[in-house]
Amino acid sequence: MTLHIGLLVFPEVQQLDLTGPYDVFASTPGVAVHLLWKNLDPLLSSTGLSLLPTKTFADCPDLGVICVPGGVGIDALLEDAETLAFIKQQAANAQYITSVCTGALVLGAAGLLEGKRATTHWASHGLLGKFGAIPVHERVVRDGNLMTGGGVTAGIDFALTLISEIFDADKAQAIQLQIEYAPSPPFNAGRPETAPAHVLAIAQQRAAPGLEARRQIVERVAENR
Repeated sequence: MTLHIGLLVFPEVQQLDLTGPYDVFASTPGVAVHLLWKNLDPLLSSTGLSLLPTKTFADCPDLGVICVPGGVGIDALLEDAETLAFIKQQAANAQYITSVCTGALVLGAAGLLEGKRATTHWASHGLLGKFGAIPVHERVVRDGNLMTGGGVTAGIDFALTLISEIFDADKAQAIQLQIEYAPSPPFNAGRPETAPAHVLAIAQQRAAPGLEARRQIVERVAENR
């Protein structure tokens, strides 16, 4: 029986949030992966990569797994009634409800994080509580059938974890070997706790304007829920 996994794709999605898990899922036998949006028109990721949806909301099959990636474009989704309604509809019967990075905030706006342990990108982590979530600083967080991944590259860890749960650890490890996922970064700067103070300051300064705008949107959405 085919497992249908749907990943939301939208303007200014963070490309690696999407394509990291996509590569893991698409490498799994017995899985059909769909890129979901309102229409099938090409759209651009936050870094300018052209992406092509494969299913519209209207013709999407019932999903075993729904996954919402993050990126700059989630700010618009937080107040997008059509997209939030679609997510809630699919989540009602999905085996797993999942996100990568700031996609967790979209799940929150859809009312799917209340009382749930969850994670997201470190810069937006403080916003999870606005949606009733229990923020957890871990790479992958599972709470019942909700599974959230941390920022960007954590999407690969999340996807391998999910495949190991749905199928088995051997299948997940075979995919890990196939894509040679053996991280050995040149710097220990991937987390705020380990990055040099001046590097963290640079990253925070770059993120500040967008984060403030997102905070205002989240607060508005949370108040109106």
